[in-house]
Amino acid sequence: MPTLQPVATYSFRDRWHLDAPPERVHEVLADVEHYVEWWPEVVAVAAAGEGRGLVLCRSVLPYTLELLLTELRNRPDVLEVGVEGDLEGTVRFELRPEGEGTRLDFAQDVDVPGVLGALSRVARPLLTWNHDQMMRGCLQGLAARLA
Repeated sequence: MPTLQPVATYSFRDRWHLDAPPERVHEVLADVEHYVEWWPEVVAVAAAGEGRGLVLCRSVLPYTLELLLTELRNRPDVLEVGVEGDLEGTVRFELRPEGEGTRLDFAQDVDVPGVLGALSRVARPLLTWNHDQMMRGCLQGLAARLA
């Protein structure tokens, strides 16, 4: 049976400054089980084995993403996960000291298969906006958690 190719590909990049040392930022970002406490768009998290977790995300649009995250790298300067499910690819956070705080570089490179991928053909700007809202929630929640 032939394999269906992804319908849409997205690459997102952000750079933020956080008023906390890299070690503390790393500690919060590596603790995926507690994302629901500070990241409003993460609605549920469940362990799925060693280095794996199921995460449900819902931003502004009425659609909940189901994502299986697998730890690829967990170093003081890099956190990276593989993503499967409604999105397929990688998410990466790079942490660098910056003044008294941390420069956090975010990179997400994913394919969007299935219905959501097909919808991307006409709704790409809306889906990109929805992602931006989710990441705004991440930054605000992370900054509050670190304060």
